[in-house]
Amino acid sequence: MSRQLWSFHGGIHPPQYKELSNQRPIAQSSLAAELVIPLHQHIGQSPEPIVQVGDYVLKGQELAHAQGYVSAPVHASSSGTVVAIEERAIPHPSGLNALCVVLATDGEDRWLEQQLDERHYTAIEPSHLRNLIRSAGIVGLGGAGFPTFIKLNPTGRVIDTLILNGVECEPYITCDDLLMRERSTEILAGIKIMRHALQAGEVLIAIEDNKPEAIAIMQQAIANEPGIEVVSVPTRYPQGGEKQLIKVLTGKECPSSGLPFQIGVVLNNVATAYAIHRAVNHGQPLVSRIVTITGDGIKEPRNLEVPIGTPIQHLIDQCGGTSGEIERIIIGGPMMGFAMHSSAIPLIKTSNCILATRQPEQPAAPEMPCIRCGACAEVCPVELLPQQLYWHARAKEFDKTQEYDLFDCIECGCCSYVCPSNIPLVHYYRFAKTEIWSQEREKEKADQARKRHEFRLSRIEREQAEKEARLALKRAAVQEKSETPDKGEAEKQALIQAALARAQAKKESQQEPPKNTAELTPAQQRIIDEADARRQRLDAAADTPRKEAE
Repeated sequence: MSRQLWSFHGGIHPPQYKELSNQRPIAQSSLAAELVIPLHQHIGQSPEPIVQVGDYVLKGQELAHAQGYVSAPVHASSSGTVVAIEERAIPHPSGLNALCVVLATDGEDRWLEQQLDERHYTAIEPSHLRNLIRSAGIVGLGGAGFPTFIKLNPTGRVIDTLILNGVECEPYITCDDLLMRERSTEILAGIKIMRHALQAGEVLIAIEDNKPEAIAIMQQAIANEPGIEVVSVPTRYPQGGEKQLIKVLTGKECPSSGLPFQIGVVLNNVATAYAIHRAVNHGQPLVSRIVTITGDGIKEPRNLEVPIGTPIQHLIDQCGGTSGEIERIIIGGPMMGFAMHSSAIPLIKTSNCILATRQPEQPAAPEMPCIRCGACAEVCPVELLPQQLYWHARAKEFDKTQEYDLFDCIECGCCSYVCPSNIPLVHYYRFAKTEIWSQEREKEKADQARKRHEFRLSRIEREQAEKEARLALKRAAVQEKSETPDKGEAEKQALIQAALARAQAKKESQQEPPKNTAELTPAQQRIIDEADARRQRLDAAADTPRKEAE
């Protein structure tokens, strides 16, 4: 009995081109001489480096420790020496640089001794399983990069359905297809661990019907596993989107700005399940992933298992190099990927595809004015109004774009794909989102500055009030002291006066009559008398102006 399926609005059927890379088995990438390992490889806060330049590290050794709840650690992808911790170009639509640990490999690829929990996963508490998954640095490998341990923490909610996303609906990409075909047993082991961590009811493994080999192999792997089912879904882009796939498999609508666990569903990628198996059952952190290297610009397209931090050019060279003049190199698929300005940029955890396209013989059609045909609205899987979003984003009316639910846009590119005017609609939406985020950050900074200023003013007012209070207390104390007779001070003044009186008495008692004044001659006495008379006249003359002034 086939399972009932639902449908989602819109969607398109672009050419697949998957046959370019799905004809060869997965191969191991050769080790590059230098690995550039970005610290920010996931949604959330970047981890903090815990190594220094000059340190020798082993494969699997932690290079940066998670900071905050929504964060994940980063580990060395091979053994070697840390030669730099600096900003380098990373795979990001902005083209900006970010902090990276640069590792010069020693060619030995030696693993750090693993601290493996020997217990069977069923004997490990779900919370401890989540901690093991977090310490292994595992994030969503489907492209979003959300820390996996958070998805496996339902916070008390009952999870009815665990969905494993093997849809891989974007053209060219085949890494999940080859993983399911070659490593189905390991994927199933990871699925069981996730199911135990979530205490989930049923498990659905969704695979598009354009992957018959993967469907058959996964069905064989789960043949004796009750509660786990492989579901073949019609090929339709963007069926691999989280909310779209949940709708197709369960008929449930994930609320706008909500999360799947709110409706009893958790969705993870099949590559994430494989990484969880390696972490829990083998003690190996996430240091490599399978990547599709494809496009008409690659001589030998194929899938490689690649150490995180390997330069893109190293992988292109391993696939025979380029064929013809390359127009651009895209990280991801043609619909949701973004072009890179350099082939020296490293591969990260969320890089599932490297797409190299040749210079077209005919130039691309120029962008034309919107003709209001409504084709973009017909194919939008989120049922937005792309035309209105475009007008408001172009006019920089960012408040209006939010009124039209800009942040519900998953940037799938369906609207741009069908636009007859060749308008790069998704570019406008990304621009609007970036500007809104920038404004929010500026507003947050301004609010913080205002709060700091208000705190400073309140501190100054408080300190001034405290100072005035202290001065008032001092003035009151002085006034009280002046109004209250001080016996000690009076006694002190009396002692001083007595001492002065004694000094004056002693001085008077020591006075002697002038010497050599006895037995004067009349002439000598006359001279003395004349001098006394002059002195009296001078004293009298000096007293006259003082009396007049009085």
